[in-house]
Amino acid sequence: MIIRIMGLGQFKVSSSLFDELNAIDNRIVDHVTKGDENAYKQDLLALISKIKQNGKLLDAEEIVESDIIVPPEDLTFEEAKNVFTGSGVFED
Repeated sequence: MIIRIMGLGQFKVSSSLFDELNAIDNRIVDHVTKGDENAYKQDLLALISKIKQNGKLLDAEEIVESDIIVPPEDLTFEEAKNVFTGSGVFED
């Protein structure tokens, strides 16, 4: 699975990690819905960190379609309200 983190590039991540990443994504949606900005920031950083730690950064010259696009870690809470809705960025 190819995941783009905005501003950081694309990472090839094992599909076996999908459920774990989706769980973090679902928590982020819940935090945004409840207005918990601190928890949102912590889990967004956790999501990005998990992708970077477990994925292989693709060469910037390699053109591959992303399966999932994750916003940058500096996404504001207000911006997150437009991104982390419904099922979030990881759709089941």
